[in-house]
Amino acid sequence: MAATLTIAVPSKGRLKDNADALFERAGLALRKTGHERGYSGVMQGLDGVEVAFLSAAEIVHQLESGRVHMGVTGEDLVRETLPDVETSVEFLAPLGFGRADVVVAVPDCWIDVARMADLEDVAAQFARAHGRRLRVATKYLNLTRRFFAKAGVAGYRIVESVGATEGTPAAGTSELIVDITTTGTTLKANHLKVLEDGLVLKSQAHLFAARNAGWTDGALTLRNAILDRLSKAV
Repeated sequence: MAATLTIAVPSKGRLKDNADALFERAGLALRKTGHERGYSGVMQGLDGVEVAFLSAAEIVHQLESGRVHMGVTGEDLVRETLPDVETSVEFLAPLGFGRADVVVAVPDCWIDVARMADLEDVAAQFARAHGRRLRVATKYLNLTRRFFAKAGVAGYRIVESVGATEGTPAAGTSELIVDITTTGTTLKANHLKVLEDGLVLKSQAHLFAARNAGWTDGALTLRNAILDRLSKAV
């Protein structure tokens, strides 16, 4: 039968492995159709569902445009990418995996810097001493700008990170970072500490619904069936 609902799931990495295991437990095993390296599949146990295997980042864009009805991806990617989250997607369910915190971390030798409020003082001193703003290395440009603005910190500039963000202060390419962490071990290994109020976002994988998708009665019925099955498997 023709697909009534399209759901996007991660195509690689731990998110894929965890999503596969979750849907398997729910009796909704995800299976690729055609070539093993293809990008489409089916959901066993529920007719009318097409599965799109995409990168976690691409899933966010597909949700925003409404080209898929539902998607599994990280909250950090959704909040970083979408300018107006609530009008684009609906948070259907946290899935209990892909947990990580987006945090502000500074060198642990900055003994007088414990909170975001301290950063503005440091920024002013740094500008007087060096003639430039503090550099914040991050992949989370939008989350960083919003968080720093809310904290009243303005004396900084963002250095977009394309590699290992936690290594940039030691390398001399930034003074502090905003990055994702799960255990904090990597931060400690790079002599960084998280500010006491430096938790930007506590993220995990969610099941999202696209508000702009074509929600027919059939698609809504399938959505409710998937949610019901997953709620018993999470």
